[in-house]
Amino acid sequence: MKHFLFSCLFISVFFVKSNAQEALTWHTDMDKAFEIAITENKPLMLFFTGSDWCGWCIRLQNEVFKTTDFKNWANNNVVLVELDFPRRKKLEQKLQVQNYQMQQIFNVTGYPSVFFAKPNKTVEGKKNLSSLGKTGYVRGGASKWLEVANNIVASN
Repeated sequence: MKHFLFSCLFISVFFVKSNAQEALTWHTDMDKAFEIAITENKPLMLFFTGSDWCGWCIRLQNEVFKTTDFKNWANNNVVLVELDFPRRKKLEQKLQVQNYQMQQIFNVTGYPSVFFAKPNKTVEGKKNLSSLGKTGYVRGGASKWLEVANNIVASN
């Protein structure tokens, strides 16, 4: 009985660890994400979404962002940022202001919109984002979406 319990404990710890390795961090604080991207020398992936009302956003999440292929790709290639524009859920005022500012900077007119941007700091310490390209929902699941994303990220 002890061996059985030990085996069950070992198996459950293994699955928790392997799922944790696939976990993604979606940042909501642009300043924090910017610093991480600079440190890791990765572009930012900015996901403009209406999380609680946009059907195409939810579809993109389910068909692409929740897949193992995307999780592995994202962990190796980008720093993820979610810029949400919900209708039912209330965001903190600071987050709302930040998200609307980013929406204006990138001229987002529809959802979902996914922009890739390279973060840079000037000599004076000012923060700049250089747009690498954009996409949205792509038919064909994770492999087709990642093909588009790879072309954007690899070209710069």
